[in-house]
Amino acid sequence: MRPDGTPVLTVRDLAKSVPGGRQLFSNLRLDAGAGEIVAIVGESGVGKSTLLNILAGLDAGDAGTVLVDGINLGALGEAASTKLRRERIGFVFQAFHILPYLTLRQNVALPLALISAERGTVDARAEAMLAGVGLEGRGSSYARDLSGGELQRVAIARALVHRPALILADEPTGNLDPDTADVVLNLLRRSVREEGAAAVIVTHSQATAAVADRVLRLTATGLEPHAGR
Repeated sequence: MRPDGTPVLTVRDLAKSVPGGRQLFSNLRLDAGAGEIVAIVGESGVGKSTLLNILAGLDAGDAGTVLVDGINLGALGEAASTKLRRERIGFVFQAFHILPYLTLRQNVALPLALISAERGTVDARAEAMLAGVGLEGRGSSYARDLSGGELQRVAIARALVHRPALILADEPTGNLDPDTADVVLNLLRRSVREEGAAAVIVTHSQATAAVADRVLRLTATGLEPHAGR
């Protein structure tokens, strides 16, 4: 919760179907407070990635509300929604979305550039984040020189660099070996705690889910406590 007791993320009665009418989920409710990590598990095709896209304002639910820092995403126009994502949300995509024509430093610094951060802090912050994910000294490299696991680490550094209020991560350790995954998860956990952010992680990995404060299972009727936790 924020100092005033409000969650960073509030979801109420969210529903989503896919073309053809199949219901992915309905009646979905979720609160995520400052300093809290929530892991979401579930069968393939149940809508976990779709849910993250809705929480980021990249997609819209069929019904229900999503509030980030008290702001109703459904009430925002396109420009305001883009501004909120840039300033308050960090997203780790499964597909990475690392820009091949930028250096790793430039890729990580992109969220800072988009919010017009002071130039003197941009490169230093980007280099610190690269070091935090085990890529110290690689800032001048390009995406073509990296493995899939290294690209994933760059994506995680980029999602955290601007100290967002809400971190959304889709299989953030899917391409990482166990040791590197531990480093990245520790960085994520530390960032959430220190910055008072909230994080929602979609994962199939038990080790990744283990860092969460709560593990929930997504079903057609919403979110329920995972039996393993």
